[in-house]
Amino acid sequence: MPTLTAIGFKPVRQGPMTLVETAQVTKSAGVEQDFFGRPGKRQVTVMSQDQWNLVCLELDKPLPWVTRRANLLIQDYSFSSSDRGKLLKIGSLELLITGETDPCKKMEIAQAGLEKALTPDWRGGVTCRVLNDAQISQGDLVTISEVPEQLSFIS
Repeated sequence: MPTLTAIGFKPVRQGPMTLVETAQVTKSAGVEQDFFGRPGKRQVTVMSQDQWNLVCLELDKPLPWVTRRANLLIQDYSFSSSDRGKLLKIGSLELLITGETDPCKKMEIAQAGLEKALTPDWRGGVTCRVLNDAQISQGDLVTISEVPEQLSFIS
């Protein structure tokens, strides 16, 4: 069963990631204290540990997951294009998967070859919109499902 393994946020633009075991996630601010958490399609980013492992294998370098600068890390699931528009639940938190997190030039600055290694098969993770306020913790169970009809108008 997929689980949440790590939580991080950027308190300041281009600053280092702060790791926490528990976080409040809200519709108005994303992951608490995250600089980029404002409402929108890219409010929270989620990455797969399984896909990150492939990236590190390709680079032949065991990089910490925060190099990618995603907010949440899950294990035992790999994202794909078929996940766009699906509901990602972490504990009681509901997120709408709005798209792929496209790797940018910052990844290349962090590690040579990282941008290219993140590009195939949604390895960079997904962007999400927060649908409800909830507290999450490492170890929370993760499910991915079709969006219920009453939420289908949200994109």
